[in-house]
Formats: sequence, C-alpha cells, structure tokens
Amino acid sequence: MHSELLRRRTFGIVSHPDAGKTTLTEKLLLFGGAIQIAGAVKAKKASRHATSDFMEIEKQRGISVATSVMGFEYRDTKINLLDTPGHKDFCEDTYRTLTAVDSVIMVIDAAKGVEAQTYKLLEVCQMRRTPVMTFMNKMDRETREPIELLDEVEEKLGMTVCPMSWPIGSGKLFKGVYNLYDNTLILFKAHHNLKNLEDVIAVKDLQDPVLDRVLGELQANQLREDVALVKGVYPAFDLDAYLSGRVTPVFFGSALNNFGVKELLDFFIQKAPSPLPRETTAGMVDPKDPAFSGFIFKIHANIDPRHRDRVAFLRICSGMFDRQKKVHHVRLKRDMKIANPTAFMAQDKEIVDTAYPGDIIGIHDTGNFKIGDTLSSGESFYFKGIPSFSPEIFRVCVNTNPLKLKQLQKGLEQLCEEGVAQLFTTVLDQRRIVGVVGALQFEVIQYRLEHEYGAQCRFDALNFAKACWLESSDFQTLEAFVKDRKSQMATDKEGRYVYLAETRWSLEREIRENPKISFLSTSESHA
Repeated sequence: MHSELLRRRTFGIVSHPDAGKTTLTEKLLLFGGAIQIAGAVKAKKASRHATSDFMEIEKQRGISVATSVMGFEYRDTKINLLDTPGHKDFCEDTYRTLTAVDSVIMVIDAAKGVEAQTYKLLEVCQMRRTPVMTFMNKMDRETREPIELLDEVEEKLGMTVCPMSWPIGSGKLFKGVYNLYDNTLILFKAHHNLKNLEDVIAVKDLQDPVLDRVLGELQANQLREDVALVKGVYPAFDLDAYLSGRVTPVFFGSALNNFGVKELLDFFIQKAPSPLPRETTAGMVDPKDPAFSGFIFKIHANIDPRHRDRVAFLRICSGMFDRQKKVHHVRLKRDMKIANPTAFMAQDKEIVDTAYPGDIIGIHDTGNFKIGDTLSSGESFYFKGIPSFSPEIFRVCVNTNPLKLKQLQKGLEQLCEEGVAQLFTTVLDQRRIVGVVGALQFEVIQYRLEHEYGAQCRFDALNFAKACWLESSDFQTLEAFVKDRKSQMATDKEGRYVYLAETRWSLEREIRENPKISFLSTSESHA
C-alpha cells in the first residue's frame, strides 16, 4: 500500500483555449504508450466510433468540451492525467476536476502570455493551494521575451516563478533550451514522435567552447548573459514552496514538436506530490488511512450511445479499493458492490480488481450516482469543496417533436446530471429551464439530445441574470417569500428552492430586505 501510494501522481492540465494543452497531453502520453481516453478527445477504434457524433462539436470548434481521464506508466510511476476543457463556457467541468487532482501543469502560449481563462483557473488552484508547474509553449514560433513572460506570471497570478530551463532564441532562431536544473543543453529538432529525440549535451561550464560551436558565438554569449541574470534574479528551486503553491517551476518548449516535454515529465515525477489528504465533514482523510474512501467528481452519459451507458468517475482518496468487497454509498445510506470498475490505463479500458489513492476508476452507473457522492468502507461523511456553480445564462427548453417528449425529458435529466448544466422546474407553470455558465453549452446539449436521444428542442432566452439557492431556519418566512415571488421561483433536481433574479441589483435588494433567508450562489454538490 505504502509503495503504491508513493509512486502515484494525479494531476490536471489547464490553460486558456489554444495554448496547446491537448497537444501537450498527447505528447505526455507518448511516453507511456498508447492510451485509452474516457469520454472525450481520442480513443481506440471502437470507442472512437461510439463517441464520433459527440466529437463533431469538438472537431468543428477545435476545442475540448469534456474532461478526459487517462492513466499510464512512466519510469515505474503510475500517472493519472486529467485533460480539462480550456474554453470558459465549459469551466464548471474544469473547476470540479481540479478537486480530484493533487497538482497542476499550466500551459501558457509564449506569444500571448497569461490570458483570461488561465487567470481564472489559477485562482481556483491558489484557493486550494494546489502545486503548479508551468510550461511555456510554442517556442518554435515568434514569442514574447522570456523575462517579460515570467514577470507577467508573477504580477497576474501572484506566484513566484523559478525557471528550470531557459530558451535559446525563438521562432526561426529557436535553437533549444538550457536546462538550469542539471546543466545540460538540449538542441531543438522539429519532430512529432519519440524517434530521434532531442540532442542532449552536458555543459557543466557555460564558458565551454562547445557552446560557441553548436550555437554560434552570438547566441552562446547571449545564453551566458541570460543564465547569469536568471540565477541572480530568480530563487533556486524550493520543494516546500512549490508543494504549498507559492512557487511555480517554469519550463520552455514546443509541445507540437515534442520538445521540452521529456524534461518537464522527468522533473514532474521527481517533485510533484503523491496523493494528498482531503478535507471532509468529519475532518481530514489521509491517503494512508486503511479505510477506503473516494468521491464522484464527474459523470459522463452515453460514452457508447447504443447502450445508453453512464460512467461515474471516482477519485480514490484513502485505503485500497477491492472489487470483491462492498462499498458504502453515503447519500443513499446503503452498501453496494461495484460490478465492473474500469481503469483508463495503457492501451485499454480494463476491468480493475484493485486501485489505490490517487487512482481514478470508472463505475458503470444506472442512476445511483451524482457529482459529489462519497463512497466509503462504511463511514458516513462527505468530501468538501466540490462546487455546483450558479448559472448566469438561462433558457427555457421547448420540445419541437411532441412524439419524443419522454426522450427529451430523459436526455435533459441525464445530461444535466453530468454537471455541465443545471435543470430547474418553474414553480408557477412547471416549465423546464436549463441554466449554464457559458452559452456554448446550449449548442452542445441540443446536439447531444438529437444525436444521442433522438429528441429535438429549441432553447428560448429568458430574462434572468442569476440563480440562488434559498436556505432559512424560518420555514414560514421562506414559504411566504416563495409564494410572493412565484414567477421567479423554481426548484432544482433535488427539490430545493431556487430564486431566479432578473438583475444583480434586484438580487441585492432581496438580500437586504430578507435577512432571515440565505441566498447561496454556489452549493456543494452533496448538500
């Protein structure tokens, strides 16, 4: 158990759209061999056929719309990698995924620097003190000055940077990187596979004339000046500062050309944390605890639309998962046996008999699981901090094919259970309202309803700006509020009251005038 724990690394990759996150993911996977990816980007032939309809959205837009879960082995380290959507309209999926990782690799386009979505995602990481490594990507294109990029990370993201490699030129003049950590020079070659990996030259002394020979005198002297400046300005790598989220090690490279990726991965498996303790309603759970526990952080419907299957993704937090033993479903208050748990490992989606803290396993779901559910070996507690965000864009779902009403209702319920959108029912007339964080979600839902459930609908706009869950210890006050504002009241899938505010100003007024009622803009998923 102890040795299995120490060799596990579970991390997410985050970035602004088009920074090269999915490309970096693919290159990392090259080092672990072919890979099975659950529910999104790429997979073997059978699964690719099964998800091809859904994938059209991703192909047309050139973006990821769902988190992918992957596992692979590299240098006797079991790596669990979660590739997240970068687009802001799908950020809710990313935020929840960040609850299931122990560290993060942040990808930045070196031509653009820190962009809006990077900033938002890093806010979530800093809130959780998640360790972050940074990969400055696309150095084979014209980029901004490295010092300027590092300054921007410090200013905008509030993290101290620690360069672990240093680029030699950029764009057409890009010659490679100097690894500051082990004093090696890595020469750039444009390639897309693992054959003929970059030339690595040990350079213990920067005055070595070999630098002038391979780089040319001009770039060799520039590198000497840059390295002297970097070592004078930036701190040496401090493991504790990295693990507490205060310092981010920075690597430069080109994911498309598989350059600098190996150095990043080698450093990652040495320094990134193994599974960390998690906060629960009963205190901290340590991964070394012998009692099994874990939580559901993602649900994906219709990975194979022909079988209407759903997979719930479980992050194991403590103890050993044993397929033969029953687990306790805390919310349902009952024990259950998980028949065919799957790991997304190496070349196949395979049945697993055992799994350890840090591992992600897929559970075939017939409707028993919701995001935020806790499974344990018998204890009753919930893992904290799995958010359900308040939507800001609302549309009423109008059925355009009366013969497919049941399919539409089932499809809406199942897709909203994935957590990418929220389904509300109005108190006044029982209309189904879908609320999302980003407008592109409606296009994805509409597409999936038609291609996975055979149901057609349209989404008509509604004049609401914010949804708030209502809580009050005074039942009569709450009921009176609901009765007086029926046209703005709805219930969520749990039957909880939700107030739909037309403007932020009107919401602020209601909060002021109703001190006995709590207006909650987020709710933890187990609430």
